[in-house]
Amino acid sequence: MSGIILKTREEIELMRESALIVSKTLGMLASEIKPGVTTLALDALAYDFIKDQNAEPGFLGLYDFPNTLCMSPNSQVVHGIPNDNPLEEGDIISIDCGALKNGFFGDHAYTFAVGEIAPETEKLLRITKESLYEGIKAFQLNNRIGDLGYAIQHYCEKEGYGVVRELVGHGLGETMHEAPEVPNYGKRGRGKKFLNGIVLAIEPMINMGTHRIKQLKDGWTILTADGKPSAHFEHNVALIDGKPELLSTFEYVYQALGIQSEEEIPFRSLPLVL
Repeated sequence: MSGIILKTREEIELMRESALIVSKTLGMLASEIKPGVTTLALDALAYDFIKDQNAEPGFLGLYDFPNTLCMSPNSQVVHGIPNDNPLEEGDIISIDCGALKNGFFGDHAYTFAVGEIAPETEKLLRITKESLYEGIKAFQLNNRIGDLGYAIQHYCEKEGYGVVRELVGHGLGETMHEAPEVPNYGKRGRGKKFLNGIVLAIEPMINMGTHRIKQLKDGWTILTADGKPSAHFEHNVALIDGKPELLSTFEYVYQALGIQSEEEIPFRSLPLVL
């Protein structure tokens, strides 16, 4: 990665448009996730939906990835490849999606429950998503990368969860992965300082057991080393006037699932219009 590329207000608004295409795609998929559906079928729906938004799937062909979505069920952490295996009651599935429009990428993720899931798995999803917002809170002017990573790590490790080390969040812009790297662990006061105009993809990847991971022979799929479940949530966030501003939203997902939430309100300068 080269140096951090600060974005203008105009560029940030273009990035918001790309991020919201991903948000709408995840919202569309939320209604389709149920026992018996295959991840390949969901992938095809996402491809068509993104193209209908006059955008390009951001992951398809990126580093030779073969699909529109990264689909990672249960003990898969990230980068799972869609296939013909049907989802089952009690599964969880991380869906990571990207879109390219107006020369800028959007890239975020949500971990869905398939039907009813075990209470301990439900807690993993809740804590992981809450840790995302703890990280976003630390994305303030003159704070540092380590402050953000520490906030996520501390929040998850106090619950006994493993914080993945080898995979990190990142800057976002005209390329999918820009500087800086954004680990989900760290020491306060360490790392690069946050400046207005930075846009990050913040994405805690949290395991129920060990933080250790392994990779399948397909060269993509990352698994927990102990076979326990993993959760993954991701937002795109810009630093504007010293404060974090969400470019993406989970509200389309919540609308599809009948969930009421005010979690995003502190990170929006204007109300979200769905």
